[in-house]
Amino acid sequence: MSDRLLDFPLARRGDVVPEEGSWLREQRPVARVRTLSGDMAWLVSSYPLARKVLEDERFALRGTAAPGAPGPYAHPRAGRDAGAGLRGAVMKALNPRTGKGMHGWLRITADRLIDDLMAWGPPVDLRAGFADPFSAALHCKILGVPFEDWPRLMSSLDVAFMTSAQPFEGSQLNWYKDVGYMAERLNAPASERSGLLGELAALREDPLSSHLTDEMLATVAASLFGAGAVSTSAFLARAMLALLQRPGLAGFLRDRPDRMGRAVDELLRGNLPVGDVPPRLALADVHLGDVLVREGELVLVLVEGATFDPEVFEHPEILNLNREYNPHLAFGGGRHLCPASALGRAHARTALTALVERMPRLGLAVPEERLVWRTGLITRLPERLPVLW
Repeated sequence: MSDRLLDFPLARRGDVVPEEGSWLREQRPVARVRTLSGDMAWLVSSYPLARKVLEDERFALRGTAAPGAPGPYAHPRAGRDAGAGLRGAVMKALNPRTGKGMHGWLRITADRLIDDLMAWGPPVDLRAGFADPFSAALHCKILGVPFEDWPRLMSSLDVAFMTSAQPFEGSQLNWYKDVGYMAERLNAPASERSGLLGELAALREDPLSSHLTDEMLATVAASLFGAGAVSTSAFLARAMLALLQRPGLAGFLRDRPDRMGRAVDELLRGNLPVGDVPPRLALADVHLGDVLVREGELVLVLVEGATFDPEVFEHPEILNLNREYNPHLAFGGGRHLCPASALGRAHARTALTALVERMPRLGLAVPEERLVWRTGLITRLPERLPVLW
């Protein structure tokens, strides 16, 4: 392996750690790889160096979508920067303490979806019947989008988050369709506006926000729904699969609900979320370990290398739902720490608590080796998760 140039991503399955991960971390923690788009990049796989990339402001997301910039895959769209003036509105919308009764609403929604599953009878697809609509419901509420529109919004993500070596026409059409939908919601009658879209619409009356166009505001909303809904739904599917593959863990959580917070963080650590990782560009020459990364070069973080680093996590290969010290990197770090981390944890805690309480005999309806993992999506995702109880 030492003489071979690795192609990235390494693997698409979300339940098996790529075998190259430990070798890279131990032998070449900053390795040269070739991305899907054919560009060269530095792949960082040890925890200390991964954290440095995520927290050091000399490694930035800014400029990664610019024409001619190296990337892990072809950029399907060119988003416009709406400016830092929107950060306050977005952060408020993503705070689980802001929405009155958010935690209770999440549990009611989870129970309603489980009622539907139990009425249908086994087997059912836990992803299509629970993970997708539960995640969509949260993001519809945050944005102020009618819940009945969730199927069209979720279905578009299959194209919106597809990765490719070359741009393709459908991704652009899909993106502008979603932006157009959000623009329509921005211009709905004032009595029908709520959530983040209501706040964004109100910004247009502020002279300090006169530079913000409907397209820019709608882009923020479409991006938030897409990135949030696909990541939370995929995490729930992978987290439930992890529990289903390890008999006894669901029972542990049912008997020890006080451990659910730790369990969610451990499931986040053990998850293999991103196949094609978000890129960083070096804004200056920076030493990473023994490697000098030059300004303008592409840097990628192998999260499953960093969060399975035995120098940081004791017995990282074991899914320990009672793990106390758990500085995982599932939400990134530094300036780019995911602003929805608290909301994501609340969403996951509610979903998993409801499932282990109400479906104590939940199990896979098919052999795990028969599960199909999607290729060409930015996140690792099983096509279906058939279960019985």
